[in-house]
Amino acid sequence: MLKLIECPRDAMQGWHRIISTEEKVEYLNALLKVGFDTIDFGSFVSPKAIPQMADTAKVLPQLDLSGSKSKLLAIVANVRGAEEAVIFDEINYLGFPFSVSETFQLRNTNKTIAESLEQVQTIQELCIKNKKELVVYISMGFGNPYGDAYSPEIVLRWVEEMVKMEITTISLADTVGVADPVTINNLFNHLIPAYPQVEFGAHFHAAPNNWQEKVLAAWEHGCRRFDSALKGIGGCPMAKDELVGNLATENLIAFCEQHQAPLQLDPSALHKAQALADIVFKN
Repeated sequence: MLKLIECPRDAMQGWHRIISTEEKVEYLNALLKVGFDTIDFGSFVSPKAIPQMADTAKVLPQLDLSGSKSKLLAIVANVRGAEEAVIFDEINYLGFPFSVSETFQLRNTNKTIAESLEQVQTIQELCIKNKKELVVYISMGFGNPYGDAYSPEIVLRWVEEMVKMEITTISLADTVGVADPVTINNLFNHLIPAYPQVEFGAHFHAAPNNWQEKVLAAWEHGCRRFDSALKGIGGCPMAKDELVGNLATENLIAFCEQHQAPLQLDPSALHKAQALADIVFKN
């Protein structure tokens, strides 16, 4: 079963102007009508680190979930954020970025990889206790720009640690847009058969000229969970190439149609959300 994870949080978090709470609520409510499997809607992180997401707790009660089949995912970077997030019944998933690059993990969460592994264990326990599901993002999953050691074997080793904690959703994140088809093939070809109990996803950042080869490589090796954002807005601020943003939802939808993968999306609601995105993300 194909799952599209729409990521307005990823699109908004680095935007150059503060998007008001009212704008966020209107945009998220529009996305909730489209029919995406999950909406990555906000994050419970330090407002100093990500000012754009400081109002996530205020946004949440204003979301209209009554007629939506979409589930909500919130990103957390530590146990404190997880403790804040799990009290909300509306949230189905907590997402935690676990980097296989020591440098990036320190920059992103102010924790070493070893410390972050302990955080994952505690957050997993919190999720189980509060009937949430933890999604672990293996960030820098296809390489890093810092010179830290990288190989697919390193990724496989850390995934195994997550599986030991009974984490059942793991998404490989192309944080700085360096993934290539060979590495993508290698990882999904090993992981999906090895752990049939785990749902593996892909969170690609891509330039306009290479998104298709990344999606195709993951698709051909069994990946059926993809993160994207309308218009391809967002991506990692550390990716110096401004053309490297999120995978555009429009492109992903076109890919699915091309490969005869049925999507249960409302075209009218999608069109309205796209029009609203043009307003929210105006320059």
